[in-house]
Amino acid sequence: MKIVIVDDHAVVRHGLQSTIQSHGYEVVAVAGSINEAKSFMAQTNPDAIIVDINLPDGSGYDLVSWARKVSPTIAIVVLTLNDGADYLRAAKGAGANAFIVKSAPLSDLLAALDLALSSQFLFSSKNVSSSEIDSGLSAREIDVLQLINLGSSNGAIASNLFISVSTVKTHVSSILRKLDAGNRVQAVKIARERGLLIE
Repeated sequence: MKIVIVDDHAVVRHGLQSTIQSHGYEVVAVAGSINEAKSFMAQTNPDAIIVDINLPDGSGYDLVSWARKVSPTIAIVVLTLNDGADYLRAAKGAGANAFIVKSAPLSDLLAALDLALSSQFLFSSKNVSSSEIDSGLSAREIDVLQLINLGSSNGAIASNLFISVSTVKTHVSSILRKLDAGNRVQAVKIARERGLLIE
C-alpha cells in the first residue's frame, strides 16, 4: 500500500514515515503543504493519505475534499491537534475515513489506517461516542450500504466488491435486520441519520 503523509512539521513527517514503513506500508511521499501534496499525489497515485488540518497554504479539509473528488476510493486519515467535535464533523463532511488526534498513541493511527484501507466507506474515530459508531454493522456491510446509497444494483455491488450476488443479498438482509429497516431506501435513510455514511 502506498501512503502520502501531509504535515507542516518535518519532525512529525519523519516520525510518521518511520512508524508507517515499519508497519509494512510504503511511504511514497511526504509533503509540507497542500500544493506539494497535490503534486506528489498526481505523481504517485497513493492508496492512502494522512493529512494534518493546519497547513501553511490552507486547510487540510480542502485537501481532503479535493482528494475525495479525485478518488472515491482513496483512504484518508485526518491527524490533528484539534480534538473538538466540530473538527471531527468537518473531517467526516469533507470525506475523510478516519479522525485521529496527535495525542493518541501511534497504534491508534495505524489501526485507523488499516481500517480505512480495508473498508473504504467506513468512518472511524476514537472521539466519536460508541452509540454513534457502533451500529452493529460489519465493515463489509457498511461498504454494501454505501453502494446502495449510490444507487447500485446487487449485481453492480457484487462486481464492485468482488463478491457473489448471493453474498450481496445476504449482506443486504443483515443490514435491514440490524437497522430495523423495511427496505433499502429506509436503511439508507436510517444510516444517514446515524452518520454511518460518507456523503
